[in-house]
Amino acid sequence: MPRFFIPADAVCGDTITVNGSDALHIGRSLHMKCGDSITFCREGTDYSCTILRITGDSVICHIDDTRPISGEPRLRLTLFQALPKQDKSELIIQKATELGAARIVFFLSKRCVSRPDEKSTAKKIERYRKIAEAAAKQSGRGIIPQIDGIMSFSDALREMESITLKLICYENGGARLSEIDFSDVTDCGVMIGAGGRL
Repeated sequence: MPRFFIPADAVCGDTITVNGSDALHIGRSLHMKCGDSITFCREGTDYSCTILRITGDSVICHIDDTRPISGEPRLRLTLFQALPKQDKSELIIQKATELGAARIVFFLSKRCVSRPDEKSTAKKIERYRKIAEAAAKQSGRGIIPQIDGIMSFSDALREMESITLKLICYENGGARLSEIDFSDVTDCGVMIGAGGRL
């Protein structure tokens, strides 16, 4: 069944109104019609709906049922990823989303080869967010991971300060991942460096 993420203001009483590109996709690309079933998602809740009306660039649906999404992980994971070379970022976003990351932060370290300027950074982040949304839809996520960056290594470290469990992947030692106790942890930050030392 098709799934779409919606903003808070899309829900009004027992109806959901979708506008813009998603509405066009529902009506034109998917060729859905009145009476068809469709699922919307907002902040970890699924809304099972029936389409009532499709008019141009808007779709109005009746909410038949709501339920929390059971597939979201208990642990809120933030991935701090050094910007990879050859723009492998898109694959990283896709797989991190499918694996349950709640937030992905890109940063620049000393060994990063890719160093986009401010204009191309804004375009990259916009594209990254679309990739995260598509991956979240496809994998049945309850949220779209937040995509942030591209920030400096020191700013990324500061972002980690508020996270309960901080893990920095380092090839020269430290505790093994299997030795970490996650039982009482609700939020975790994992930092992965570039193709070399940070």
